[in-house]
Amino acid sequence: MSMSPYRLTGPIGTDATLGLIVLQVDETIEHDFRRLFPGPQVALYVSRIPSGAALTPGTIAQMEIDLPQAASLLPPAAAFDVIGYACTSGTTLIGHEKVAALIAQNATTRAVSDPLTASIAALRTLDVGSIGIVSPYIADVAAPIRAAFQAAGFTVPATVSFGEEIEARVARIDPLSIRDAALEVGAAKGVEAVFLSCTNLRTLDIIADLEARLGLPVISSNQALAWHMARTAGAGLTTHPPGMLFRTKGA
Repeated sequence: MSMSPYRLTGPIGTDATLGLIVLQVDETIEHDFRRLFPGPQVALYVSRIPSGAALTPGTIAQMEIDLPQAASLLPPAAAFDVIGYACTSGTTLIGHEKVAALIAQNATTRAVSDPLTASIAALRTLDVGSIGIVSPYIADVAAPIRAAFQAAGFTVPATVSFGEEIEARVARIDPLSIRDAALEVGAAKGVEAVFLSCTNLRTLDIIADLEARLGLPVISSNQALAWHMARTAGAGLTTHPPGMLFRTKGA
């Protein structure tokens, strides 16, 4: 066998290297992110975290224990521009600072993002002070999310939940059902924007239609996380991503 000389080159992501820690049961966010970051200039690496069949405060607490290992299973030689923990409710109950610390201790990254932090930043960019929330969760999971937005300074005049505990069913919720719930909360008095909570909800294709119907910004967990990670990393997104968020000056 002969030996051939070779040269080393730079990372696959010439513009940015992104990491994503996705719940084991989530069937939606990877598909959304590959649509939002379609170009070869952005490298996207995904790790999975055990999440249980049901989304409850107990299974979320277990994710806090499992998060370091999930972060460590991302490619160790990659220098990430940003890693996202793709769980809105998990971030709410574990806490953004704890999530960021657990990831940064176990993977090399310049920054950490999550859907809650990203959505708060998106709403502030849109100069929104009042939101209606649509979520799939049971009350024990939905209520802390509402409280987190209130603690961040937003008023929440209306919320709608599907009351679904089984995560495998969340990705099967018909986008038209999500649209109907969003139209309900968006019509409530005082609502200035609608937030579609949960990375497993199939929301990407209904955002533009909802904004046209409501005349209000519509923010989803996946859309906001992609926007925040792109802005943090200086990464390019697909042409014409959905939502007023991407057309807002300064976004």
